[in-house]
This record gives sequence, C-alpha cells and structure tokens, in this order.
Amino acid sequence: MPSKIAGTRRPSAARGGGRAPATPRRPRGGVRRLYRRAQRAWDRPLTAYYVIIGAALLITMLGLVMVYSASMITALRYELVPSYFFRKQFIAALLGTGLLLAASRMPVKLHRALAYPILVGAVFLMVLVQIPGIGHAVNGNQNWISLGGPFQLQPSEFGKLALILWGADLLARKHDTRLLTQWKHMLVPLVPGAFMLLGLIMLGGDMGTSIILAAILFGLLWTAGAPTRLFVGVLTVAGAIGVLLIKTSSNRMKRFDCIGATDPGGEGAPCLQAAHGIYALASGGWFGSGLGASVEKWGQLPEAHTDFIFAVTGEELGLAGTLSVLALFAALGYAGIRVAGGTEDPFVRFAAGGVTTWITAQAVINIGAVLGLLPIAGVPLPLFSYGGSALLPTMFAVGLLIAFARQEPAAKAALAMRRPGWGKRAGVRWKSMRRRVKKRPSGER
Repeated sequence: MPSKIAGTRRPSAARGGGRAPATPRRPRGGVRRLYRRAQRAWDRPLTAYYVIIGAALLITMLGLVMVYSASMITALRYELVPSYFFRKQFIAALLGTGLLLAASRMPVKLHRALAYPILVGAVFLMVLVQIPGIGHAVNGNQNWISLGGPFQLQPSEFGKLALILWGADLLARKHDTRLLTQWKHMLVPLVPGAFMLLGLIMLGGDMGTSIILAAILFGLLWTAGAPTRLFVGVLTVAGAIGVLLIKTSSNRMKRFDCIGATDPGGEGAPCLQAAHGIYALASGGWFGSGLGASVEKWGQLPEAHTDFIFAVTGEELGLAGTLSVLALFAALGYAGIRVAGGTEDPFVRFAAGGVTTWITAQAVINIGAVLGLLPIAGVPLPLFSYGGSALLPTMFAVGLLIAFARQEPAAKAALAMRRPGWGKRAGVRWKSMRRRVKKRPSGER
C-alpha cells in the first residue's frame, strides 16, 4: 500500500488536484525556427529561379494595370480611346514575354555571341537619332526614331543591354587569360566603349539614361574586382563630368532645386511635377483611394503614366501598394545578386551583376525622384512604367537572369527531376515500396 507519510504526496497547484500550469514557451524559439525555415527555403537550388520569374511577372502585370489607370485621362485629352496607351503597352509586354522566353532558353555561348551584334546595332541606331529627319525630340531630348504611325523607338534603352553583354564578354575573356590583374586591361577598352555610348546619349540631352549607363559601368567594374583606388578614380572623373554637365544647363539645375519641393513654384511652376507627385503620395493613405480614383492624373501631374506612375500607384493603392512594389524590386535584386555570386562562370557573374545593377539603380533613381529625395532624371520605372522601348530590353535582361539561374549545377539537377514523367515514375516507386513494407512481418518493421 502506498505510504501516507506527510510530504510524500506532490502538492498540486490548486487543491482540486489539477495539474500545475505549464511554463509558457518563449517566443524567441518560434521566431528562430521561422527564420531557419526561411533560410532553408532560400538556400534551395531553385529559389532564385522562381523569385526572378515571380517578381518580374508580378511587376509587369501590376504595371499594366497601373498604366491603364494612369493613362486614361491623358488618352482622352488627346481625343483617343481610354485604353490607347494600355493597348500599346500590352502589345509590348507580349513581345517582351517572347524575348524573355527566348533569352531564358538560350545557352550562355549564344548570349556571348550576340554581344557584338547588339552593340553594333545599338550604336548604329543611336547615330541615326542624331540625323535630322530621322531622329525626333520628345520633351527636349533627341533620342527617338519614328517607326511609322504611333510607334517610336528609343535606341538608348538597347544601349544598356549592349553595354552589359559586350562588357561581360570582354571582361570574361580577359579573366580567362588572367589579364584583369592589370588595371590597363580592366579599363581598356571597356571604359572608352562606355564613354562612346554615353557621348551618343548625351548628344540628345538624355541625362537620366546616361546616369543609368554609368551605373552599369561601375557595376561591371565592381563585379570584376576593380581595386578601390581605381574604382574611386573612375567615379571621380565621371562625377566631375556630371557636375560640369549639370552646371552648364539651367534645366538640370532647376531639377536639383526641386528636390523635396512641396510648392509648384512661381511663374512657369518649375517644380510642378515634383510637388504634385508628393501630393499624390500624401493623399493615398494606408490603402489608397482605389483603382481609377486618382485625382492628380486629371492634369495636375505631368507624365503620370511614365516617369511618375509610382506616384499614381501610391495615390490609388496607398502605402500598401507602394511597399509591395518596393518588396518585389528588392526580391528581384536580391535574387540577381545570388545568381551573380553563386556561379563560377565569369561571363554569367559579370552579366548578372550588370543586369541587377541596371534594374535596381533605375528603380532607385525613379522612386527617389517621386519621393522628392533625388532630382527628376526622367527615367521610367523598370517593367512598370509605360514605354515599349524600355520594356523590351528589360524583359530580355530578365530572361538572361532566368537562364543563368537555371544553369547552376544544383538548379539543373532539381529541374531535371521535375521533367515530364518523373512524378509518375516516382509515384509508382512509392506505391511498390509501400506494398513491400506491408508484406513484412510486424516484428521486422
């Protein structure tokens, strides 16, 4: 019989005999487990591949919706159908999707073979822009070629892609011959070639595209492992040239005066676009006024469907919408960095680094201008703003990232296991294994 000596029974928390309350778990363990799960998911071979595809497609689709919403009033003002700009952007998106799929299926050798033809073609078109009667000026910049009817082409957008492919191929060949350890081979002919493209763009007065092209050049040099003193030297020279070009242009100086402006200004309203961009963002609130309900797009905000489409997004979708766009660009940029850092092929590393620099730098410059943190550079938001000339090469560049992500050894193996018929064969093997287990005696399991 059990002893009844005092003290041998464990006292309960309540005299009614209930169990003592369990010690609550610390939330830190749950957060750590969630972090480890997220880290394991990110470390999977196909994560970068799926993130690039998903982020790019979501940005493009949301951009189509916002182009339609932001451009309706502009189309009506020019006595066009409300869906005029949306139709053109939709056609460009379809063509861009074809380019994306083609680029994602091309082998690396073919991408390298296309480097020089694309470079020669881009230079030829940028020279044609400066010929009277062929080139056309839009908003004071002579950077367009009319293709007949409502269609126009901006060759400088293809110059970005040309610099990336040509620069990556050039640096990869010098890397294979171990010439990148010498600063002369790192700079020549990459920097002179980039300055040639910059000169052709600046002849048309497009400062914004020139800044993006300079960012791509620095991205290539950084990825190639340029020494800090060499990198700083090139950056200093480029900065001095930029300051000179800004100081000698009253229009560019006015753009710097409008940083953070909340008042359109006096005569001529020099800060009209910057101020109304802030008004649009401020009136959006947490969740916006709803799709199509923007007030600023009715004429107060210039270029609502191109350079300042992010402001209309903030007004109609609110802070939640703008943060979603920022998160998609951050995911796309981080996945591009992972592709560039996880490969042993020098061409893939340089090209992926160049494409990632292009998209992220252009997004930062566009969004920074809308927020009033940077001067208005006149560059579109990649994959989002209206403009087929900007959308087509950008989608081809995203196809490059997809091709590079799927050609990693681990990603290749993971994709091979998901080829057609593999799941059916795996299911048959699983069923046969279960039958064998059931036939075994219970003691052998």
